[in-house]
Amino acid sequence: MIQNVGNHLRRGFTSVFSGRTSRKSASRARAEDADGAMADEGYRNPTEVQMSQLVLPCHTNQRGELSVGQLLKWIDTTACLSAERHAGCPCVTASMDDIYFEHTISAGQVVNIKAKVNRAFNSSMEVGIQVTSEDMCSEKQWSVCKALATFVAYRDASKVKLKQIMPRTEEEKTEHSVAAERRRMRLLYADTIKDLLANCVHQDDLESRDCNHMVPAEKTRVESVELVLPPHANHQGNTFGGQIMAWMENVATIAASRLCRAHPTLKAIEMFHFRGPSQVGDRLVLKAIVNNAFKNSMEVGVCVEAYRQEAETRRRHINSAFMTFVVLDTDGQPRTLPWIRPQPGDGERRYREASARKKIRLDRKYIVSCKQAEVPLSVPWDPSNQVCLSYNNVSSLKMLVAKGNWVLSSEINQVRLYILEDDKFLSFHIEMLVHVEAAQAFLLLSDLARRPEWDKHYRSVELVQQVDEDDAIYHVISPALGGDTKPQDFVILASRRKPCDSGDPYVIALRSVTLPTHCEMLEYSRGETLCSGFCLWREGDQMTKVSYYNQATTGFLNYVTANVAGLSSEFYTTGKACEQFLLDNRNDLAPSLQTL
Repeated sequence: MIQNVGNHLRRGFTSVFSGRTSRKSASRARAEDADGAMADEGYRNPTEVQMSQLVLPCHTNQRGELSVGQLLKWIDTTACLSAERHAGCPCVTASMDDIYFEHTISAGQVVNIKAKVNRAFNSSMEVGIQVTSEDMCSEKQWSVCKALATFVAYRDASKVKLKQIMPRTEEEKTEHSVAAERRRMRLLYADTIKDLLANCVHQDDLESRDCNHMVPAEKTRVESVELVLPPHANHQGNTFGGQIMAWMENVATIAASRLCRAHPTLKAIEMFHFRGPSQVGDRLVLKAIVNNAFKNSMEVGVCVEAYRQEAETRRRHINSAFMTFVVLDTDGQPRTLPWIRPQPGDGERRYREASARKKIRLDRKYIVSCKQAEVPLSVPWDPSNQVCLSYNNVSSLKMLVAKGNWVLSSEINQVRLYILEDDKFLSFHIEMLVHVEAAQAFLLLSDLARRPEWDKHYRSVELVQQVDEDDAIYHVISPALGGDTKPQDFVILASRRKPCDSGDPYVIALRSVTLPTHCEMLEYSRGETLCSGFCLWREGDQMTKVSYYNQATTGFLNYVTANVAGLSSEFYTTGKACEQFLLDNRNDLAPSLQTL
């Protein structure tokens, strides 16, 4: 069940499989599609909220472009209304994920913001936001940014337990499934920063730079105070998160301007969360400073503290954020920036931390934010991108599972083979019911070292690194496939997840990574897998639906096509071997099951 990757499948392969699908399955699929189309006609997500705003001169900066601070206020308002529509009570902003601004918006254009709740947890919910701009004269539209915000529901100063979201469309099911993994990554974010700073080797280049061309960081320092008034707060008197973000953007822009002596453009805001609320009557002290300047960009750190009365000596930490600015020339290209000279002590610490955060931002943008098809098959593994790769591993499998156009290709003794065709991949999944408790199957199948006991495609498995409780890296040797004379080897990251809610599956996701300790060897042909793994659903007492998924490319094509065409039943024999393995070993796991 491991794939060797060649070139991606071309459209021409589609016709190979369409004729092999049984008429009964095809007609049933067409009937289901027709029923679904009729049911979804005119469907609108009940939590969806849309806002359209005409950009007026009062909303713009000195370049005649919409102020990012004003945009953040509109984004937060729209997302909050969506959250409150689902919760039925007031909600407050808890956090905001990374935001990358792709396009500026000019005066006279229209901003369209759409927000909907992707998933509700106990008292918090993830809200997805899409922002586009529209030129009313030319009718052109642009994507401005996408954002993910977390809101918490409150009633009478207490958190409210939320009802669950019931996704209907394929897009909603995908977002609902992946939201649990995004939540896990948010919770691990602070530890990721600490681990990177503790383990990475800092290359200090401060002494080698020309001090005559460096700007002291203290020259960029900004401090400003804002009094929270009723227009800045919601009906409970809590300050709008978007208003705080707008004030933060303002002081950050001033700090960036003091370094570059020009008008900077905000390109990204790093993931952050609100540590506590502020209310009407609070004084908010906003502090900003340029932490580090790279060749074409700079990071500005912003801190927000609150106090109630002038006599108070202790201030409450409300929020901290890091914003990335660039300075564009007349052709829209980033200009080279002057170097920054940090102050000894805390200034040097912020300088080095900014370099570490830049690496994490690149990892997240490259691995997490891009489309699955744009992710390289094997990504270099190191501790700093561990969380990102684990997230991408699990979320890619969940997105594959959530697709709605799987077609039943064949069935033998209740072992079913489904296929899914698109422009780049042929995917398949094998499904069967097994008389084993789901937690038992999860423990047995997530240990890849035992895979050779039932899967002949795994000749040997070596545990290379136990990363943490949920992630491990294995080196797998597989027999030669097709016309290859050499055996194949794989370096695989295995990520496992327990269910977040009662209806969620157990997940075991597999993808290729590269390790400097396991380079390609002459005696093996290096294989790679982009997305594969198991999803296990409870189907009653002592019964589990076991589904194996794999995105097959041309190197694995013969195995799939032979089974689809009915020329081989290898998928059936492998599935039955897996079932027997689970039945034979289900009673050996009593101590381990207590930890799940």
